[in-house]
Amino acid sequence: MNIDQLQFDGQGLICAVVVDDECGDVLMVAWMNRDTLTETLETGRMVYWSRSRQERWRKGDTSGDVQHVRSAALDCDGDALLFRVEQVGVACHTGERSCFHRPLAFEPVD
Repeated sequence: MNIDQLQFDGQGLICAVVVDDECGDVLMVAWMNRDTLTETLETGRMVYWSRSRQERWRKGDTSGDVQHVRSAALDCDGDALLFRVEQVGVACHTGERSCFHRPLAFEPVD
């Protein structure tokens, strides 16, 4: 499948799930547009689209916490991407290794 066959949303974005290639931990979820996806695939460094700032951001340019792409896949509908990366430093802007560091309390339903 090529980029033209992906299902971008109404804002021209697609969801990117980012996983640590070494241990399989989910590190973060972010958004990409056609340009940032192309740049990511061409350079091997994760590049995203910031919905809040409305601008491109390459992971690590200001923090030094770089993500090197090791593999990429798409889901069955072509509307979400999965990247396995080598994480240098931390993934979360809070300084945590993963953005998923806060437990959510719930009662399991049987």
